[in-house]
Formats: sequence, C-alpha cells, structure tokens
Amino acid sequence: MRFSNRFAVAASSLLVYTVAVVLWGAYVRASLSGDGCGDHWPLCNGVALPVEPSIKTIVELTHRVTSGLCWIGTLLMWVVAGRVFERGHATRSAAGWSLFFMTTEALVGAGLVLFRMVADNPSTARAAWMSAHLINTFMLLAALTWMAFSAWQSDGVRFPRDRQSRWLLGGAATVVLLVGVSGAVAALGDTLFPASSLAEGLRDDLSPTSHLFLRLRLWHPVIAVLASGYLIWLATVFLRRTRDPGVRMLTFTLGGLVLIQIAVGLLNVALLAPVWTQLVHLLIADATWITLVLLALSSPRPTSDASLLT
Repeated sequence: MRFSNRFAVAASSLLVYTVAVVLWGAYVRASLSGDGCGDHWPLCNGVALPVEPSIKTIVELTHRVTSGLCWIGTLLMWVVAGRVFERGHATRSAAGWSLFFMTTEALVGAGLVLFRMVADNPSTARAAWMSAHLINTFMLLAALTWMAFSAWQSDGVRFPRDRQSRWLLGGAATVVLLVGVSGAVAALGDTLFPASSLAEGLRDDLSPTSHLFLRLRLWHPVIAVLASGYLIWLATVFLRRTRDPGVRMLTFTLGGLVLIQIAVGLLNVALLAPVWTQLVHLLIADATWITLVLLALSSPRPTSDASLLT
C-alpha cells in the first residue's frame, strides 16, 4: 500500500473517531456533566488526575481526553500531509483547515467551561455558545471529510468553483447549519426543562412566559422540514447531472438520510427526547452533513440545460 493510501486510511479513521467524540460531547451535555471538572481548564477540578472522581467528573474528563487525542491526531496528520503531498495539493490545504477547526473547537470547548456555559446553566448566552460550537463542529467534520476524500485521489480534490454549484451547495450548507443550530437549542431546552408529557411540552412551547429555549424549540421542526425539502430537491438536481454510480449513490444516500432523520425527529418528540434518541438524531445529522460534503467534492460540472433548476 502506498504511503498516501495509508494516510487516507488514517484520515478516514480520524474522521470516524471525531464523530464518536462529538457524540460523547453531546452525552456530556445531555447528562448535565459539563461541570464535572468545575470551571477549570485544561486541569480538572484544579488537578491533572482527580482522586475518587464522581460520575460527572469521569464523563467530562473522558471527553477532554478523547478530544485532546483528536487534536494531537489532527496535528500529526497536518505534519505528515506536508511531507507526503506536494505543495499545492488539495490534501495539504484540507489538513491545514482540519487543524484550524480542531483548534477552534478546543477553544470553544474551553470557553464553555471557563464561562460556565455548561450543566444546568439556563442563560440565553449559552444558546450563542452552543450555536458557535455546533457550527465549528460541522466545519471541522467538513474539513476532515475533505482531507480523507482528497487523500484517496491521486491528484487531490477541491470544492467546485462554478457559480451554479456554489449557490446550490452553499444553500444546502446554510440550511443544514440552520437546522443544526435550532436543533442544538431545542436539545438544550429538552435537557434543562424536561416535560412530563407531550401535551405539557407543547404548552410550554406556545406559552409566552416559557423560557426562550422552549419557545424557540417549536421552530426546529419547521426549519427541519423546509431544509429537508431543499436537500431532497438538491439530490434530484445532481441525479440529472450525472450517470456516475458513485455520485448517484451519494444522492440516494443523502435523500435516505433526510427521510430517516425526519422519522427519528418525530420519535424523539414522541418519547420526550430521551438521551439515546438525541444521540441517534445527532449521529444522523453528522452523517447527512458528511454525505453532503462528499457530494460537493464529487460534484459533476453543471450543464447549460436550464431545466436542471426546474
């Protein structure tokens, strides 16, 4: 196996590992364990290794350790990419962006802890922090996906630069991020203000006296349905562009994930957002985003046929 292929395998493995770390981070939030190490960072409760830690401390410390390994792995990939691939190769750029967003991910995580935007803190400022965290996480996953996919191509691969593709894919990225941000706020509301029944939850969503997180929660399914329609339409556009089996498989995968995500979202609401459905919901969101990035990287060039956009 060529060394570049080994790099591609390592990059793909890092992407999968990072998704697992992201899911564990969601569990930290859902289990109210974000203050398990107090307001200390990078130390945990003022020490490197706590003695007789609580469950919350173990949960939070595990996330910090696994996140740290992510950063180290990304740093190594960036160094190796500079040695394996020639100057100007897309994989080197992807590795650089991966390290950048991995670093900002760590800084946002540190800010959450140092400013106490964790556990049962209901401040509206926390929604802004959560939104920034979600957007950075998705940008990180996009960069890691780009690095892994580009490494498998001998000449590397970059995102399309034609105006039509940028508008189509830029719109898709925007709606997915909007769904993600609204979902993060909705999940926070579910965690901080759990409802005992579906009827009670709906009353809270509609009450003008409810906390902002609850009043915003109602917008998440509305945004998600609109975004789902756009993504399915986008998949049909790319199906018309190409007969390439790989690209067509990605379009079908994108459409399938969107439909599954809608079903899981309904289940999440019906079951009053237990932790396990929240994690499954996030996993499918991550998979949808990664599939969209792969579709963008594999995007065929547009034709002059105006019917593609009708």
